[in-house]
Amino acid sequence: MKSSLAKVLHAVAGKSMIRHVLETVQAVSPSRIVIVIGHQAEAVRRELDGERVEFVIQEPRLGTGHAALMAEWSFGGFAGRIVVLNGDTPLLRPRTLESLVAFHRGESASATVLSAEIDDPAGYGRIVRDGRGAFLRITEHKDANDSVRAIREINSGIFCFESVDLFGALKKVGRRNVQGEYYITDVMEILRGAGKRVVVYRCDQREEVLGINTVEQLQAAERLMKKDG
Repeated sequence: MKSSLAKVLHAVAGKSMIRHVLETVQAVSPSRIVIVIGHQAEAVRRELDGERVEFVIQEPRLGTGHAALMAEWSFGGFAGRIVVLNGDTPLLRPRTLESLVAFHRGESASATVLSAEIDDPAGYGRIVRDGRGAFLRITEHKDANDSVRAIREINSGIFCFESVDLFGALKKVGRRNVQGEYYITDVMEILRGAGKRVVVYRCDQREEVLGINTVEQLQAAERLMKKDG
């Protein structure tokens, strides 16, 4: 981002990315909202001061799977659905989250990943399917070979899980990958291997799920948000 400011605190249309995402989540009326923070944690707390959210510190930061596992204590005794999403998707809309959860429920799934098909998938994890189109796994870009990198269907980083299945599988995630991190994406393959139902919900509005990682992407998000009013 060419800035010392934490990525999620960069503004789009006059509002920080993390606040855009929070407002989207609040619009679907969840029973609770847990935010995992690490880099510039206190600055993120200040940005969301007064909001009805719970904060969890991730230290050290060992990947997305590790971040989700840090939130386990907040959900002690909870036996429901948990939506996991990133703080850098300011274009995400409430109706997309509602559709994801409705699809997950309708499929009686253990885990559902929100995907999208984009023209330039470089940098994103890919949705790998079998010959019948069923979900096999998510492979991160850095771990992918050329044939997997040719796949245009990406992992948005947005998931719906049954809580018991999520935290049970997170404890089995390893870090044998290029980045040496615990990937939340590995939960999908672990659950599938355990005979659980794991499915993909494809979002037609692909711009909604794109993460913001560069100044250029931030500017593009600003243009899209202004265009949509």
